[in-house]
Amino acid sequence: MPDDVKPFSGSLLVAHPGLHDPNFRKSIVLLSAHDEENGSLGVIINRPTGQNLGTLNGEYAFGPLAQVPVYEGGPVQRDQLLLAAWHWLPESSAFRLYFGISEQRLTELMAESPELEVRAFLGYAGWSEGQLETERQQNAWLVIPVNGHMMEGLDGPAMWREILASTWPELAFLADAPDDPTLN
Repeated sequence: MPDDVKPFSGSLLVAHPGLHDPNFRKSIVLLSAHDEENGSLGVIINRPTGQNLGTLNGEYAFGPLAQVPVYEGGPVQRDQLLLAAWHWLPESSAFRLYFGISEQRLTELMAESPELEVRAFLGYAGWSEGQLETERQQNAWLVIPVNGHMMEGLDGPAMWREILASTWPELAFLADAPDDPTLN
């Protein structure tokens, strides 16, 4: 179990099954920046809104970004749109992350790399100095490095459930527990 992994840019924060904060319940956050002195920034990657940029904003309706899926990125500045993309490097199990990029740059990247995973996020998740470390000490978050193609073909709650169960088998039974066991 990789419970001694410290957060770093490009790692995943997996919400512990005991985390009941509705902003982060059953979420997976891709950290785009982490610094113990300046805090952390990331986006929730498993909360699709069911919309794409073309339906969210008519400005994108007929352009190359029209079909980019939109996700709830986090509870901070929910009206801010962030564009991100990533792809796996063929020579290793590493990936390249492009975060907070411009529309023009994203369009260029999409033309250069058809295998690029592209997403738009409304809002983001942010932690002040020391806040994420404190939440980790309280067992709110599990941290894993992104490796291989662990996110391929997964989305929504299924992504959280699968990554949690495959990385921490001893927590797998909690993945399907009801949100409120008193209502069971």
